[in-house]
Amino acid sequence: MKEVAVGIDIGGTFTKYGIVDKMGNCLIDGTISTTQEKELDQYLDLLKTTIDEAITIIKDPVQIKGLGIGAPNGNFYKGTIEYAPNLSWKGVVPFIEEFKKRYNLPMFLTNDANAAAIGEMVYGGAKHMKDFIIITLGTGLGSGLVVNGELVYGHDGFAGELGHLTIVKGGRMCASGRRGSLETYVSAPGIKRTVFELLADSLEDSEFRDVTFNQLTAKMISDAAKKGDKIAMEAFERTGRYLGEALADTVAHTSPEAIFLFGGLANAGNLIIEPTKRHMEMNLLKIFQNKVKILPSELTETNAAVMGASALVWKELEK
Repeated sequence: MKEVAVGIDIGGTFTKYGIVDKMGNCLIDGTISTTQEKELDQYLDLLKTTIDEAITIIKDPVQIKGLGIGAPNGNFYKGTIEYAPNLSWKGVVPFIEEFKKRYNLPMFLTNDANAAAIGEMVYGGAKHMKDFIIITLGTGLGSGLVVNGELVYGHDGFAGELGHLTIVKGGRMCASGRRGSLETYVSAPGIKRTVFELLADSLEDSEFRDVTFNQLTAKMISDAAKKGDKIAMEAFERTGRYLGEALADTVAHTSPEAIFLFGGLANAGNLIIEPTKRHMEMNLLKIFQNKVKILPSELTETNAAVMGASALVWKELEK
């Protein structure tokens, strides 16, 4: 009987799940709505029913060894989701406690960026690394810090919130209510805001002159930069500067072997990697210069978040 883990990625709109074996093969995956059921009990009933039905479709018999869950503001120590701004369950949600009423199995929960870090360590480019950082560049900026082969959780489970470093005093408004956070400059919405600032401050011709903010996407900016649009190119330069300067400070804390970039904005490849690396090196202490690689994530699967959550199971069971 094949041993498998269930990986679950909880997003504000959709929840993705997958049944994954130890080699990283996803035997089956799917999606349910996170918002369809407003109450946690009903949502967990739907999630369990859907996973159970998926297991019956797999050809060969499987044994579930555990469930891994990636969630915004997930607390690894307590198994709770705490004050997640994009979920309908408010306050401190006892997710693992309630889900264990439906599955009597080992269960582990962490935030989505930490899940991506575990996935990179088990299935991706960090397989042989003990010290690395993953930066997830999507709607926000998430991060997972790995030191000596272990995720850094801190005393309360919330260490590693690099997206909320203040990089511009009194800068852009963040969804958290604070101003000047890194993720307001380095994320998909962040680079869009940069484009519109550049358009306002410049007379440079650009294909974005007739595009509204809601129409604009990070991919459009990437495509335009590849075609030589100067506004798009400058937007990536500024985004790389902000990220590189922040990473230079982070390197001083953990001295990682590599920093992996993952997520939609990271798909721009060298457009984001080259300026980030350049500005990071310019701001590093000499003892750290030319030692830290900046690499694209090797989690290229469309269900990478699910893979990371399932990897959490294997990593924790090894202990």
